[in-house]
Amino acid sequence: MQFAAELALTDAEQEHGLMGRTSLVDDTGMLFPLPFDHQACVWMKATPMPLSVAFIDSTGRIVNVLELEPNDLAPRCAARPSRYILEAPAGWFAQHHADEGAQINGLPGVDLAR
Repeated sequence: MQFAAELALTDAEQEHGLMGRTSLVDDTGMLFPLPFDHQACVWMKATPMPLSVAFIDSTGRIVNVLELEPNDLAPRCAARPSRYILEAPAGWFAQHHADEGAQINGLPGVDLAR
């Protein structure tokens, strides 16, 4: 399965994320590479569409997936330390059977030879 993700690399890009967007094209989203493994959290400030979010560890494995409601300011956090956050259209991970433990390939900096 192919998925095209915009990269949010700078602090400003990561802070803004998908704010203000009302839709995403199928199989697209935003990837937030984090500078180090930690128990990352997200919220939906000024994001008027529902999203699915996967927290991914440094080996590219999904830690957990959450469904996010529009404009919800409550922090939603990774179950364990993560290196990436991948936001997708609501229900995307469930539709593609990508749940906890699934391998995500093509992430920047992931060495699958470990």
